[in-house]
Amino acid sequence: MEKQSLVTKPLKTSRRTSRKVAHFLLAFVLLTCVLLSFDTFQESWNQSWWRKSSKKNVIFFVTDGMGPASLSLTRSFRQFSQNLSRDDILVLDQHLIGSSRTMSSSSLITDSAAGATAFSCALKSYNGAIGVDPEKQPCGTLLEAAKLRGYHTGLVVTTRITDATPAAFSSHVDYRFQEDLIAQHQLGDYPLGRMVDLMIGGGRTHFYASEDAVYGTRGSRADGRNLIKEAIDDGWSYVGNRQEFDALENGYNVSLPLLALMADYDIPFDVDRDETEYPSLEEQAMTAVNALTQATKDSDQGFFLLIEGSRIDHAGHQNDPAAQVREVLAFDKAFEAVLKYASESEVETVLISTSDHETGGLVTAKQVSKAYPEYVWYPQVLSATHHSGEYLSKLLLRFSGEDKVDFVEKTIFEKLMGIFDYTKEDTDELLNLTSIGELNDKLNGMISTRAQIGWTTHGHSAVDVNIYAYANRQKTWYRLLDNLQGNRENTDVGQFMADYLELDLQKVTQMIKKTKHSPNINTASLYHVDIDDYHNGMYDEQAL
Repeated sequence: MEKQSLVTKPLKTSRRTSRKVAHFLLAFVLLTCVLLSFDTFQESWNQSWWRKSSKKNVIFFVTDGMGPASLSLTRSFRQFSQNLSRDDILVLDQHLIGSSRTMSSSSLITDSAAGATAFSCALKSYNGAIGVDPEKQPCGTLLEAAKLRGYHTGLVVTTRITDATPAAFSSHVDYRFQEDLIAQHQLGDYPLGRMVDLMIGGGRTHFYASEDAVYGTRGSRADGRNLIKEAIDDGWSYVGNRQEFDALENGYNVSLPLLALMADYDIPFDVDRDETEYPSLEEQAMTAVNALTQATKDSDQGFFLLIEGSRIDHAGHQNDPAAQVREVLAFDKAFEAVLKYASESEVETVLISTSDHETGGLVTAKQVSKAYPEYVWYPQVLSATHHSGEYLSKLLLRFSGEDKVDFVEKTIFEKLMGIFDYTKEDTDELLNLTSIGELNDKLNGMISTRAQIGWTTHGHSAVDVNIYAYANRQKTWYRLLDNLQGNRENTDVGQFMADYLELDLQKVTQMIKKTKHSPNINTASLYHVDIDDYHNGMYDEQAL
């Protein structure tokens, strides 16, 4: 019995061990399956995280004039107007990684020209500088260096294509008002030749003379040249209206190079935009993205594209909160569409979005009496406003009927602005104003006061602006964070893009030394005004 007992005990231990081994193996197999399933999920969720290629796309967004308060204002407006929860945020909000310091070489408060040059040349320059350094010497830009490395390039804006931000990437002039010369550079009339493959925006006025009415009646070039005709003769595809834009089929029917000038001056504010006449920023952006994708599908190099929400800045200059929130929302839609493209792309793609500066000194609060203020602001006031102050000012100046008082009170105040508590003094003051700038101030002031939104300036401020980013490669995402997370100089944004695309900006600078960049009073545009006048609405008096 004792021997039998000694024999059976080891047998029981062996079975127990076998069960443990079996359980361990089963657990290991199950864990492996889970991990493989997770990898498969990750793979199907976003294939571009793991596909390897040296090809790269960079899409750089600029929200001209948008500061942190603009996001707060727009977020609350959207939540109210669409009956969303307070947890609902903008697409842009979800990609915040840092902030940027914006001073120029000449001032603590930058202008758009110096701000854009900090991005394009990765250096500080003076206010007014377009692609030139503080000594007024041309500096090589990201767009030029990218083109010379084999990348396709593009510019998408809602102002004039010759305005400060797009100009700083594609031209070199001493002062931003030299828009006629900027147009020449953009089309290739400078030492490097044509560097831009695609341009979509406004600004036809700087591409032909007033006496040449083939492409419009608002040309302003003093030299008599018709750059649109010259561009077509040089092989550019030209688009000048909505019908021709729609024929591009969202970018799938584009022959590059493309020059799309959708307005004489700036494309209207989104709150005023007639969609049968002007494409949205989202449509413009995706047309450019798809066109450049098609053009580079068989190339070893991708593309560099600038997309600007340009008129956020103008709404800030005019202290127009109703226009500004719609401009930010229009930009957010464009960003969302491009983000979706990037997340699904097999090509390594980086999105960076930031502002050149803040405009207006916006605060989402305003003390409207001497009493201690209530802690409120009213987005419903903006929701009830159906047009920008700029639009309403033009409407009022065009009015030729007999009863102007009734037009002001019933149409302007009540129907289009949603204001019913106006006074006789409001009506009388409006009737006595004769310029768009003065009318803008009065109308936008009525909206801002009722919404309890404050503005400190018609100009820019020195406030830091946000940086947003996305990459569809994990390694690149970490690289973005290493270089742009936290508080950075605006030049760091430009330097990151140059390093990421392995661009030699100094080499390009040597190649463009002979570029004509100084103003010539004999060939200056017949149509330009001081920056302050323009931003106060004076520029658009010609468009009445």
